[in-house]
Amino acid sequence: MTVPFKVDLSGKVAVVTGGGGVLGSYFAKALAECGAKVAILDLNQEPADKVANEIKEAGGTAIGVAANVLDREALEKAREIVEKELGTCDILLNGAGGNNPRGTTDDEFFNLEEVKKNPEMKTFFDLDPKGVGFVFDLNFLGTLLPSQVFAKAMTEKKGSCIINVSSMNAYTPLTKIPAYSGAKAAISNFTQWCATYFAKAGIRVNAIAPGFLVTAQNQKLLFNEDGTPTARTGKILNSTPMERFGEPEELIGGVLFLASEEAASFVTGVVLPIDGGFSSYTGV
Repeated sequence: MTVPFKVDLSGKVAVVTGGGGVLGSYFAKALAECGAKVAILDLNQEPADKVANEIKEAGGTAIGVAANVLDREALEKAREIVEKELGTCDILLNGAGGNNPRGTTDDEFFNLEEVKKNPEMKTFFDLDPKGVGFVFDLNFLGTLLPSQVFAKAMTEKKGSCIINVSSMNAYTPLTKIPAYSGAKAAISNFTQWCATYFAKAGIRVNAIAPGFLVTAQNQKLLFNEDGTPTARTGKILNSTPMERFGEPEELIGGVLFLASEEAASFVTGVVLPIDGGFSSYTGV
């Protein structure tokens, strides 16, 4: 891939959680292209290695490390590998996250008559507490735990930063996905909390808030099996002034800006919307 612009990250060590996924791989490759040595952390070794190999083939430095972001012990072992192979972390990008069907409703609005007609419909009252808990853990604890593990060494360095991944859902919750919306709101709040907490330690903490991109986790919400757009897609595009979905590479500029000490040395506690104007439009 070719980044939209380059910042100098030479000598920096970047750790990207969820780095084997679609968005995580874009982030990892962009950081590597700017000179960072990148550790790709993923739940499974194979996708982590795949991204690491692609970076190395392009002339960069990277390693793949299997680690569950909900397992403190696994993260500690991952940190030991990263520090042995690359050095202590300078840039932590918390990219792991996602939704789960058990925290999602079938209906956008509760309608008693519709429920009576379709008793199999999953409403708010049918949400699985364990499913909701999983979504909160994956997003919030999956950001908190890596930050605890990797930021400790960052307190002893200058020019370090943490970049979290929030969402447009954090500003205004979307229908059907209460668990994911709430979890991302927690990420935005946590980003501001950490920015304050680490300010005197010299660690900047910011987040990006992507708008609507087509990913594996939302594909079924946005498109029917025959490839035609769902009614939900129509609502999204009608509420997005740029009238299109975003592309993964369009998140890269924001990530590189926040990662650069030279460009963003006085920027901390910011949640940067990258949304095609969705958050600015009232619908009128």
